[in-house]
Amino acid sequence: MDSSAEVLVIMLSVVLTIFLIVGIVLLVYLIVLTRQIRKITTSAEQTIEDFGSVVKKVSKVVQPIFIAETINSIFKKMKKSKKGEE
Repeated sequence: MDSSAEVLVIMLSVVLTIFLIVGIVLLVYLIVLTRQIRKITTSAEQTIEDFGSVVKKVSKVVQPIFIAETINSIFKKMKKSKKGEE
């Protein structure tokens, strides 16, 4: 083998080794990032479920109040219309 061929083989080996190390490091970072994204997704889903349950509870309280206000406004309109007739 020529000395120039040996130099090229050594250079190619070094470059491939560097790419292999960089690839392994990037793979580790990708795995860590994927785990963090999974945690964030789980947390967001839990928050949305909690928000949904809060909205259901609030709607159970607000619905009777809304109905009472509607009935009250109807009675007020009826009183005004009766006063206008007299």
